[in-house]
Amino acid sequence: MKLKFTKMHGLGNDFIVIDAISQPVSPDSLDPATVRRLADRHFGIGFDQLLIVEKAREGGDFRYRIFNADGGEVEQCGNGARCFARFVHDRNLTRKSTIHVETARGIIMPTIEDNDEVTVNMGIPRFEPAQIPFKVAQRAPVYPLQIGNSIIEISVVSMGNPHAVQIVPDIDLAPVTGEGPVIESHPFFPEKVNAGFMQIVDRTHIRLRVFERGTGETLACGTGACAAVVSGIIRGVLDSEVQVAMRGGNLRIRWEGENQPVWMTGPAVSVFEGTIDLQTLQQ
Repeated sequence: MKLKFTKMHGLGNDFIVIDAISQPVSPDSLDPATVRRLADRHFGIGFDQLLIVEKAREGGDFRYRIFNADGGEVEQCGNGARCFARFVHDRNLTRKSTIHVETARGIIMPTIEDNDEVTVNMGIPRFEPAQIPFKVAQRAPVYPLQIGNSIIEISVVSMGNPHAVQIVPDIDLAPVTGEGPVIESHPFFPEKVNAGFMQIVDRTHIRLRVFERGTGETLACGTGACAAVVSGIIRGVLDSEVQVAMRGGNLRIRWEGENQPVWMTGPAVSVFEGTIDLQTLQQ
């Protein structure tokens, strides 16, 4: 089976996008093993996440599915949401500037701006442990978490996917590759978690690195940027609008507080298009 795809990235967080509206895609053609082979940067195409564009099921404009490089399907991806919006707009699948997109965790609403950046209403963050899920008795702004022989302090929030954010003095020296996978698979997070390492520059500017569950450290993480800013506001150390500097570039995040949605603005770029034969890939 041959599939057309588009390679895209949001601040270096890279994706392949498959249009399952304009071409037939059988439900079993993208099983976890095939996704892992596609994600391989030596023997496949290479990506952090696979995005699938589908017809809406519940009244939105489109449905949006996300698979990590390990083949697991996940609920949300901020950089992917911007690439998704750019893709359907550039391919004339819609002429709307604001799109209603169904995800595994509800509707998101990306908007194509006049400068070609994309703003996404990422929804209302969730803090209740059972909604994340996070195995603690009650909600708190900060939780202790034992990592080996050390105890770190984390804020925990769901942006449609779970995030554990800690404040570090310098992200260049932060133990992202060492602590990241330990936090990701910590038994307190039954569905695993994205591990964020946030350096506060001032009240309107942070630096961030994220170890993403099922993928590893990426150059940028949109939901991670949202979660970091939200956790900083909850802790009282950030203002309502913050620039987030990641290794792949910058995002602007805005949150007005409890029960309000998080707004994310940043670029989305198409790199190239291609066709891959899945049967050849599976041999």
